Amino acid sequence: MGTTEKLISFLEENYERFIQIWEKKCIVSDNDIYKDEIVENGKKMYELVLRILKSPLKEEEIVMLANKLAHERVEATVNISDFVYNVNIGRSEIVYWIWNSGISLEKLQEINALFDKVIYLAVRKYTEIKEKKLEEKELYINQTHKERLTILGQMSSSFVHEFRNPLTSVIGFTKLLQHEQPDHAYLEIMSHELEQLNYRISQFLHVSRKDIIESKRETINISFLLQELVEFLYPSLLDGDVVIHLSIDPSVTIHGNKDELRQVCLNLIINSIDALQQLKNGQKTIDINCMEVDAVTELTIANNGPKIKDEDLHAIFEPFFTTKDLGTGIGLYICKKLIEKHNGEIYCESDENKTNFIIKIPNNSSS
Repeated sequence: MGTTEKLISFLEENYERFIQIWEKKCIVSDNDIYKDEIVENGKKMYELVLRILKSPLKEEEIVMLANKLAHERVEATVNISDFVYNVNIGRSEIVYWIWNSGISLEKLQEINALFDKVIYLAVRKYTEIKEKKLEEKELYINQTHKERLTILGQMSSSFVHEFRNPLTSVIGFTKLLQHEQPDHAYLEIMSHELEQLNYRISQFLHVSRKDIIESKRETINISFLLQELVEFLYPSLLDGDVVIHLSIDPSVTIHGNKDELRQVCLNLIINSIDALQQLKNGQKTIDINCMEVDAVTELTIANNGPKIKDEDLHAIFEPFFTTKDLGTGIGLYICKKLIEKHNGEIYCESDENKTNFIIKIPNNSSS
């Protein structure tokens, strides 16, 4: 009997045990009209894990469960973050045992992806149902943004901080290992990926706040800032087969918050790398230009990837709008908020040859 078969047998034999452990750790509101369904839904999720170990799942099976969960969460009128928390508790219990079983990394990734997809589809469907309940157009626009941000804020409060604390420890110990073994290639990769994860979590923390708080400002040399970013992103550029060109006046400075402007540039470059992966032929390039024009610092980050549809250009800076299958749709929204905080503007122009993200910040942005 192979490793996978042994694991399936173990999970089947301990079915009730896993469910009981998970049920004890779940958050269930007394006011939840579907609280009796929570355990049944957990069993359905467990069955999907067992089946994905045997053969690929059909998309409609995952969608069916996610839609059921979404409808129940809407009608239950309880905190959506409880649902996310409960699913992740189930994931932790199962992955713990699977990780120690010796199963292939590919299968483990499939199981993680299954949990991610169920959460993503359920929350997305939850949001869609909520939106349909809005009757007037003006109310629809305002309430949708509020509702979506509230959902993400609730989700963040349940698990973002839980992620951040152990992540900080892992980053710290990785740096210690790098100090002890500076030539170990894997440690450099680990450190880079951990920093990327830390950055993503920071994005969720930004969105979960009602307003982006005030922060320390300083004089920032844009050339130095972008050169540091390119060095940081070198593994991603290399992996994506992307060439980046910098054309920056070394004397250009901006008075602002370095971490926030770094986050904006980082997000735009990462988005460009992702977009360029759709390019089938030819060299993948990112061009970054920065100059001072009429007391305004103008920064352009361009890539030669596919054109962004005209109808999407009006929505890409809206929260939760995304064209990626599993995108969060918060990156560009955060960019817009941070640039506006610096009294600037950000917009996008796109055609068949190039997509430009243009940032303009007045030199008196400290006011």
